[in-house]
Amino acid sequence: MYTGTSSEESKAVEKVKSFLDRNGYEGEIYFTEDTIFTVEDASNAVGVSPEMILKSLVLVADEQPVLSLMSGVNRVDLKKIRKNLQAKRVKMAKPEYVLEYAGYRIGGVPPVGYPENLPVFIDEDVLNYDTVWAAAGSDHSFFPVSPSELARLTSGSYRNIKKL
Repeated sequence: MYTGTSSEESKAVEKVKSFLDRNGYEGEIYFTEDTIFTVEDASNAVGVSPEMILKSLVLVADEQPVLSLMSGVNRVDLKKIRKNLQAKRVKMAKPEYVLEYAGYRIGGVPPVGYPENLPVFIDEDVLNYDTVWAAAGSDHSFFPVSPSELARLTSGSYRNIKKL
């Protein structure tokens, strides 16, 4: 286990672990001394292609948090999210908002472990892989998850949400 994390990071990882344990996840959280701050960093640390890295993006739609889970090489199309939600306005959440709302720093934002059940949209391209690798609350922790398990854990739905 990587022990170079701060107590704030440890709390964030523990929050993710608790959520996963409560919800029947049977895998484990891995730790690395290398950062997984960027998709490229994560790809190198995990040893998989960038497409298999899951980007968890907190968005704000009409002042409410929403989660977008993207294949590592794709960008989210905010117009598609807005249309799916029938929202007036959708924007990327600022790092300060994500930290204050959920307790996660950018680079370690997970797909699970939020204060409430969020609307979750999952990039359809994630379905191309047997396993994707998600941050687990810090930029040094991650866990593997299948697309079906990801949908189950997040109550998310697969949608065409990538920017072309």
